[in-house]
Amino acid sequence: MSDARTPAQIEADIISRREQLAVVLDEIGVRVHPKTIIGDAKAKAAGAVDRTAGRAFVAVNRTVSDVKAQFVSEEGSPRLERVIPAALLAVGVVGLVVASRRRGKR
Repeated sequence: MSDARTPAQIEADIISRREQLAVVLDEIGVRVHPKTIIGDAKAKAAGAVDRTAGRAFVAVNRTVSDVKAQFVSEEGSPRLERVIPAALLAVGVVGLVVASRRRGKR
């Protein structure tokens, strides 16, 4: 038996390949379309912003937890040996700011 194809088989193969090529060209056309490229760029940028915001949230949350641990014990009660000096310092700073503003108005 020979492996020779009939003209009908060759023609059917050409039609099939032509259809496959048309599908591939349509896919390429969609991928290189400016709206698709812009959409992909927007999606990548949004993903980068989301990742950055997520990392920032985690970092802030960790910092707040660390600061809170300095002023609150594990049982949840305030650590007065740290709260009182911090409160006095805050009152002193506010007093200095108020005093300097009053001097500036004179």
